[in-house]
Amino acid sequence: MGSCFAENIGDTLNRYKFDVTINPHGVLYNPSSIAVALRSYVENKKLQEADLFYANETWNSKDHHSRFSNTNQQTCLTEINDAISGGHQQIKNAEWLFITFGSSFIYKRNGQLVGNCHKLPQKEFVKSMLTSAEIIEDYRSLIQELKKINKNLKIVFTVSPVRYVRDGLVENNHSKARLIEAVHHLVEEYANVFYFPAYELVMDDLRDYRFYKSDLLHPNEQAIEYVFEELMTATFSEATKLLFGKLKDIITAKHHRPFHPETEAFVKFKNTYLIRCNELQQEFPLLNLKDELDYFG
Repeated sequence: MGSCFAENIGDTLNRYKFDVTINPHGVLYNPSSIAVALRSYVENKKLQEADLFYANETWNSKDHHSRFSNTNQQTCLTEINDAISGGHQQIKNAEWLFITFGSSFIYKRNGQLVGNCHKLPQKEFVKSMLTSAEIIEDYRSLIQELKKINKNLKIVFTVSPVRYVRDGLVENNHSKARLIEAVHHLVEEYANVFYFPAYELVMDDLRDYRFYKSDLLHPNEQAIEYVFEELMTATFSEATKLLFGKLKDIITAKHHRPFHPETEAFVKFKNTYLIRCNELQQEFPLLNLKDELDYFG
């Protein structure tokens, strides 16, 4: 859950066959909007037509990313509510919940918190910054609500290393400091809450623009891979690391593009990996290797 950095790590986990649900509300940046989304999964709270608003020729939800926006009101509503139902099922059964905070800044429109501005005029919004105390109080309550429907859930907080320069460099650092302070307070207070230092790994360990995309703000693939490897070292069991290595080999092979696919050598190559896929599927029946089996078969 959370900012685009959560999606990068989530996509990596998904690629390697972990059972992952990523941002059922779409990308969210501030702790308050993430909490609103998580509470909707806890309660399985469905939106009604009155919860949507029409702007820029589409129907939108103030709490959802614009990827849910649609010219058809019913389609917009159905896709949002289907995602909430999926989030409800996952949050009841998940072992781990990763939450990535991006910014302490929040926006309100007509006195209501919004998760996405949907390209409406800036003058319609009031901007403010959450205090660490406000974040802590909100998440104390949320953690208790989550425990009621999933007592075994473990929560890992991260802070996004993406700089929000539109807020100003000084303001961005102020914002991140409040997030970090709040997160560490929660980690000290709860036994099932942890912190993974994605922010520090990128900002302090890599600290070089060659690890950023061309906008010099977002970490590039090399940086994401580095952070993922650190996450793997910190959290994966030895059995999971072994399985991950086998999966990585198969998935890398699937993306191999031969110059001459009709050759006997390439046929042997595919047969070798077809056997490996079948063996792995037998050993781990819950793995979804359909794409790989179809390709090598």
